[in-house]
Amino acid sequence: MNRIIVFICCILSAISVSAQEMLTLGEAIQIGLANNYDIKLSENTAETSKNNLRYGVWGMMPTVTGNLTDVNNITSSDVELTAGGSRTATNAKNTALNYGAGLNWKIFDGLQMFTNYDRLKEFDKLGELNVKLSVQTTIADIIAAYFDLVSQKQQLQATHTALEVSHIRLKNADSRYKMGKGSKLELLAAKVDLSADSSQLLKQEYMFSSSKTKLNELLARSLDITFQVADTIIIDQNLDYQNLKTLTDSQNPFLQTAVINQKIAELNLKEVKGARYPTVALTSGYNFAKTTSPPTGFSIKSNSHGFNYGLTASLNIFNGLQQNRNEKNARLEVENSKINQEKLIQNINAQLLNAFQNYQTSLKLVAVEQRNIDVAKENLDITLEKYRLGSIVPLELREAQRNYVNANARYMDAQYQAKLAEVSLKEIAGNIDL
Repeated sequence: MNRIIVFICCILSAISVSAQEMLTLGEAIQIGLANNYDIKLSENTAETSKNNLRYGVWGMMPTVTGNLTDVNNITSSDVELTAGGSRTATNAKNTALNYGAGLNWKIFDGLQMFTNYDRLKEFDKLGELNVKLSVQTTIADIIAAYFDLVSQKQQLQATHTALEVSHIRLKNADSRYKMGKGSKLELLAAKVDLSADSSQLLKQEYMFSSSKTKLNELLARSLDITFQVADTIIIDQNLDYQNLKTLTDSQNPFLQTAVINQKIAELNLKEVKGARYPTVALTSGYNFAKTTSPPTGFSIKSNSHGFNYGLTASLNIFNGLQQNRNEKNARLEVENSKINQEKLIQNINAQLLNAFQNYQTSLKLVAVEQRNIDVAKENLDITLEKYRLGSIVPLELREAQRNYVNANARYMDAQYQAKLAEVSLKEIAGNIDL
């Protein structure tokens, strides 16, 4: 009966697997890059910086302002004239209409407007860099999640193998017991171990399913999408430290960000210094004015229109030493940006060296564990055959079975850790790929 149930489960499992789509690593990365929320947010932020740069040049252009004023009053007045007599107006209407356009063009402000435009350029670079960083982080996360799933899949297969061995052992123990050649204790032990292996299979199936959900979440798609992944973890074993160091110096996003931040600090200092220079602006405009008054004064109606132009200039002579304070603080910001850059270079180099050492160690562990799993599999096959022939006790089979499962788990973990070390190195170097 147990054989029939296992057979049916295997058939159903095979049908389910064949019906699921195969998701390659490249496809997973494409989906993730298209859907990832962090990338979309960083792209919008970068677009904001581009807009600021695109329209920033207009800050150097003149401003033109239109104005309109229309005031109406109803008043009553009684006026005595110096020449004698008087004038009286009851509920008389006063109107004043003014409209026109004014131009103001700042032609010199200590070069602050040019400095501000240069700073917008740096912010634009920073926005593009943040997008690149989001893309690289997303790719690294997807690779890690994908190969974690591959590792879980391989461990699931090993657990299935161990369960099959337990079924063979139980069948053998049951036959021996019925024939009077085996003890009930041996049969009960086989049942206990089969139950333990079945429990372990359920746990491993849950871990595999949980890893699938995690990958779907990372790809920002429906969490219940079913799919299959590759069977092996491919590790790039040809990474060179000096080449990685060269790439890190020129492409690491955090180092590039530090360079840009230092440039921005220097531009801020330049802008602050610009406040010591005079501000010069050209002004011009055209105005039309029309007024009406009650007949109690010398004029009851007037119209005027005309063009005006001129030049304005201002210079900060003394503002309570605020200019000195601002310049000192700006210089300190420049100094801090240099210190932060030096600190970051040291930190990134340490990360790179540690990651490369971890990478080398991981590759050695993969080689060791690969030999171990080959030996453990051969040992399990031989032990199982001997058990069938009745030349060894069940305890030896169980030990070989346990050694195989443990060796497989160590091998899968070594491969996964080596892949993570490879991805970490490429991420530090700013050169992550498939």
